[in-house]
Amino acid sequence: MTQGSGALLRQWRVRRRLSQLELSSQTGVSTRHLSYVETGRSSPSRDLVLRLSSHLDVPLRERNHLLIAAGFAPEYRGTPLDDPAMAAVRGALRVVLDGHGPNPALVVDRAWNLVEANAAVAVLLDDVDPALLDPPVNVLRVALHPRGMAPRIANLAQWRGQVLERVARQVAATGDRPLSELLAELRGYPGGEVAAGATDGVAIPMTLDVGGESLAFLTTVATFGTPLDITVDELVIESFYPADPGTARALARLAAAADPVLVHALLSRTRQA
Repeated sequence: MTQGSGALLRQWRVRRRLSQLELSSQTGVSTRHLSYVETGRSSPSRDLVLRLSSHLDVPLRERNHLLIAAGFAPEYRGTPLDDPAMAAVRGALRVVLDGHGPNPALVVDRAWNLVEANAAVAVLLDDVDPALLDPPVNVLRVALHPRGMAPRIANLAQWRGQVLERVARQVAATGDRPLSELLAELRGYPGGEVAAGATDGVAIPMTLDVGGESLAFLTTVATFGTPLDITVDELVIESFYPADPGTARALARLAAAADPVLVHALLSRTRQA
């Protein structure tokens, strides 16, 4: 049975670990009214749904679901990335990706499926099973699958652990069911476990064998700051940085000799899918 908007709002409030009193004091909506809305005794206005979902940092896609459950039309569009209206977004992504070379960088959607990449990503895909590169290409599956990058990651147990923790936090924050199913799949791959407190340093690098060389990467993620479109809201840029001077030199050398065909073909298949 489809849940009402009140029950859905309550789920988001609980997910954000706020009491009705805390949410009331932060939004100026009376505790009594919040209680009535959550229990279905009162129907929320469109403005209230948008106000509460904004304060609770509900993803734009889910805000539309809340509005529909309350009997209102959706507020946010999901514009395909190849639409002319998205030219500025595509341009911004291209500037970031190309400017990050010779270091790898890629763009994924909310399910961690590949959207865009720069030519340097080819460094990461050496010896990956071609079947894993059929669209939609899930970058987490490529990274942790036993026929993907995993056999070449020297510190697989340690790095895998932080990836799974990151996805688990994303699932907890969004309640996304397909992402939860992906997490269960990833946890089923071999890779070992790391004992609590077994890490050193300030960040966990990924140590990857590339053509017999050991390269170490740190990663960062970035999102668009003020999205009003579902597609833009769900885009994530992941950038890989050399964790040591040897990796930086190797990436510069590999970039100079790289054949861009692999990544170009990969992106072409992704766009056509």
